Amino acid sequence: MTTITIDQIRLHRVVMPLVEPLRTSFGLEAVRPVLLAEVRTGDLVAWGECTAAAEPGYCYETVGTAYHILTKFLIPALVGKTLHHPSDGTRLMASVRGHPLTKAALDSALWDLWAQATGQSLADTLWSAQPLQAPRRDRVTVGVSIGIQPTIDDTLAIIEKRLKEGYRRIKLKIKPGWDVELAAAVRAAYPDIMLMLDANSAYTLDDADHLAKLDRFNLLMLEQPLSHDDIYEHSKLQPRLATPICLDESILCANDVRLALQLGACRIINLKPPRVGGLSEAVAIHKLCYDEGVPLWVGGMLETGVGRAQNLAVASLPGVTLPSDLSATNRYYAPDITEPPFVLNPDSTIDVPRGIGSGVTIQPDRLAAFGAAWDATFPDIM
Repeated sequence: MTTITIDQIRLHRVVMPLVEPLRTSFGLEAVRPVLLAEVRTGDLVAWGECTAAAEPGYCYETVGTAYHILTKFLIPALVGKTLHHPSDGTRLMASVRGHPLTKAALDSALWDLWAQATGQSLADTLWSAQPLQAPRRDRVTVGVSIGIQPTIDDTLAIIEKRLKEGYRRIKLKIKPGWDVELAAAVRAAYPDIMLMLDANSAYTLDDADHLAKLDRFNLLMLEQPLSHDDIYEHSKLQPRLATPICLDESILCANDVRLALQLGACRIINLKPPRVGGLSEAVAIHKLCYDEGVPLWVGGMLETGVGRAQNLAVASLPGVTLPSDLSATNRYYAPDITEPPFVLNPDSTIDVPRGIGSGVTIQPDRLAAFGAAWDATFPDIM
């Protein structure tokens, strides 16, 4: 039986400039602060990524709170412990309530470490952790997310650019005042593309009649229109829409999925491994959706190659039935902090890493260079 003992965990603070700033209903993001967790056992080293932002927009966590929770509580709870399975880390971190983005940095690294210890790819490790009859994929179908642009014409130009690059599913960020007219213009220009809209919790139930106007645009889904922590009011909205609602921020664990399905709050689930605390809970949510036949896809949180590789491993599982938000490396970072880069194939897919563990390697020179920018960029954090 394989066991691993955690010898050391180190944190690295880096600043990752985005190739193109991303504007959502939360605001504009041009650079990403990233905490990387380096976890060692013997000669093996694995990496995990904390996707918390500088400000508490997407959720209450920030890189500042994450650093505090990691250094004061979570890392001491793991170092020196022997694990018989990567999900043992969940039990060891259970004394800290909440903080899923923070815990995900360690949980995901433990799965990577376990895959290396057992001589498997991370994708094979996740697949073998569940009793699944269907095989996993070697390629993942992906789409691209487009932030809020200055004008509709600018949006159409970006869509054209992404379609020419090979992306076949387009997601547009929306907010009140930037929704129906936008969707109408896009559908007029591109009547047949696979199109979805992401509201990032920008609406209320009082907007139901307005949101119903989106039904005529043949959308793949409308993602998280209501409050970030709501399931109940989504169950009141979904029957009033023909468009399937997809829940994102509301889903923090498998039990949230069960509740949402029981109440009829959505028809599709967006699984973001960091949002649910890492790969351990991601596996549980995947298995639930697989067993229930619920459409599932993997969302992104502007991850570096560390998190992107781990997300691709999840997206390779057979229960992931819709295109995932896992764009090519050059969509966000040039260069990334890892090698090799992820490249979009002509059929709108990205290859799943086949090497042992996550299949990507941190580049020490880039780790140092991106780390050197921290104090100048985020002097008030940590």
